[in-house]
Amino acid sequence: MPLATSATPKARPTQAAPVVARPTSQESAALRSYLGQVQTAQLGQGLLRTDGGGPDTPFTADMLARNFEQIVFFNEYARALQGNGGESPLRKWTTPIRMKIITGPGLPPSQARGDAEAIRAYARRLSGITGHPIGFFGRPNFVVVVASEDDRDMALNEAAAQIPGISAQSLDALRNLNRDTYCAVAAYAAGSDPNTYTAAVALIRAENPGLLRQSCIHEELAQGLGLANDSRDARPSIFNDDDEFALLTGHDELLLKMLYDDRLTPGMTAEMAAPVTRIIARELITGPL
Repeated sequence: MPLATSATPKARPTQAAPVVARPTSQESAALRSYLGQVQTAQLGQGLLRTDGGGPDTPFTADMLARNFEQIVFFNEYARALQGNGGESPLRKWTTPIRMKIITGPGLPPSQARGDAEAIRAYARRLSGITGHPIGFFGRPNFVVVVASEDDRDMALNEAAAQIPGISAQSLDALRNLNRDTYCAVAAYAAGSDPNTYTAAVALIRAENPGLLRQSCIHEELAQGLGLANDSRDARPSIFNDDDEFALLTGHDELLLKMLYDDRLTPGMTAEMAAPVTRIIARELITGPL
């Protein structure tokens, strides 16, 4: 029996051209080399721990309450990521967080995919810890930018265009960072309540090597929820400039639980919140009385 043939030959499917990253500049390559050396040196010193703490890092309810006060009620920066911050009222989100990830075109596709997966997984974890809705839907109000020296401006402009009330100029503090600033976050309270966050942009330098980049994701997204400061006394914690811990610890999860406890409301001062924070800290450490 003869084989059936088609009157019109079918075209062969075309293969999509492979997606490749653009060549990087000397500036970006130099930064990548430097940050790689930083990570190697820190690991050699026993820093960037990923164990979350252990018998060597005990803490009590009183210590947890003290660390909460230092991290929540003081600003790391006075303004525009410059200088020393001062005492601040409690700030947090009261509306759902709608995240979006913007990656610079210079990122290798495998890195972009891996970073997006890590950010999405961590956002789910933060939502579970705080009980606050965090998702990737609708018009974003929290943008996470992963970009290199070569495409940071472009990515930040794209972020500003997508968040209502945020201008490209308002993100200038994220454009010119010294090389020892591996990442940063800017959170805004642009609504009627100056203590309720309405928008945030986190910048993760793409030149960071794997663990440093993951550490940046953990710290900046959590800081964007309201843990705005660092404290040299907080341990085990990523909210400490000593870089001992790379990833969110059990101690830090408790800080987030405290922050999003309904008994603490935006605008509270440290003095107003002190009796409540001590009660919550004791409940988290020993259980309700």
